Parts: sequence; structure tokens; C-alpha cells
Amino acid sequence: MVGYDPELMNRLAQTPKPPYYAVVFSSQRTENDADGYAEMSDRMFALAAQQPGYLGVEAVSGEDSFGMTVSYWESLDAIRNWRAQAEHKIAQAQGRAKWYENYKRRICLVETEYSFERTAGRSSDSGVGS
Repeated sequence: MVGYDPELMNRLAQTPKPPYYAVVFSSQRTENDADGYAEMSDRMFALAAQQPGYLGVEAVSGEDSFGMTVSYWESLDAIRNWRAQAEHKIAQAQGRAKWYENYKRRICLVETEYSFERTAGRSSDSGVGS
């Protein structure tokens, strides 16, 4: 079982060589987001990490209650299974009922990946994929 590590939320996800999928979840939260939102969000990050086909996540949240989470998956089936997971479905319903003003969910096929890393006074660029 993979444990949830809050420190991973402050790093770039370590994804495999493409292709793989990204689910981009952009949301505007309500003023009611103090009512259990943080706890449910933490639980969903931990639960997602336990799902077959999960590759990683990156998330940011602004002071204006706008947030964006990008989760990475091996396949569309893995994404469908996560969306249908029982505890996740409860969180989705609660989100619509009390935590979100609106949201968009976009599914993308990642075909190419580029990266940059500065290490020990030097930098390197790399590109991977089609």
C-alpha cells in the first residue's frame, strides 16, 4: 500500500516516458470549503495513490480559492476506475453539494514531455516522447 506523503505535493510528479494520461481538475471553491474540505482532499490524494494505474499528482491552490490538480495515469481505464471508486464518488457528491462553485475536468494524452533541472550549479534540458 502506498502511503500519502504531503511533501510530494510540493514537487513535480515523477512520470514515466510518454505516452500516459493527465487529468486536469480546475476548481473554484465555495466559502464552505472549511467544512471538511481539507480532510477530504488529503484523503483523496492518499486514496488515489493506492489505485492501479496511478502515476503521480501535482496540485496548487490560491488564496482566492482557485485550485488546480493534475493527476497522471497509465490508461483511460485507470482514470475511469478512479472516477468510479466508491469513496471517491462520495467525495465528488460532497464537492458538488458544498465545496465547489464550479469545476472543469479535462483528460489529456501526454505524448511528449520536456524538462529542465538545475543541479549543482549546472542545468540540463531534456525531451522525451513522440
